[in-house]
Amino acid sequence: MFHVTERLLLRPAWPEDADALFGGIADEGVVRNLARAPWPYLPKHAREFVMREQDPRYPVFLITLPTSEGSEVVGCIGIDRSETADAEIGYWIARPYWGRGFASEAGRGVLEVARLLGHYRIEAGHFVDNPASGRVLRKIGFLPTGKVAPRHSCARGEDVSCALFKLDLDAEDQVAPQAA
Repeated sequence: MFHVTERLLLRPAWPEDADALFGGIADEGVVRNLARAPWPYLPKHAREFVMREQDPRYPVFLITLPTSEGSEVVGCIGIDRSETADAEIGYWIARPYWGRGFASEAGRGVLEVARLLGHYRIEAGHFVDNPASGRVLRKIGFLPTGKVAPRHSCARGEDVSCALFKLDLDAEDQVAPQAA
């Protein structure tokens, strides 16, 4: 599955993307904010990631920026299963692309995909020491639940306080996403 936004192409990861993926995520400042990625993040982890099977109802996309030479890997975003909602989104952006609105743009794009796939209640969260991610979630329409819960961070090797958010895609009274 592919999705095009104003500046980005969201697409599946292919085996030849392993090096570019590794180049973006092999940064402790990125990985420490993710629940499932280990630290240190090694080339073998990137190879395993690009080779994994995808569930069409829960796609994971590379966030790519088209260039005259092809494309650059900006980060990754995906729709995952959730125990308490229809789905959960998670994402990361490589450090050189921070502060350029790519997370918000990719987030809005993946929410469009979620609607097309029939998802209706989406959850997300961010570690409380990563408030930038909370700003992204609010910008794309997520509402804070007011709950903070422990979530394991593989990279940190411990549970970390995680602020929880929700978004009802079919709710008429849901706050509209803000522009980037």
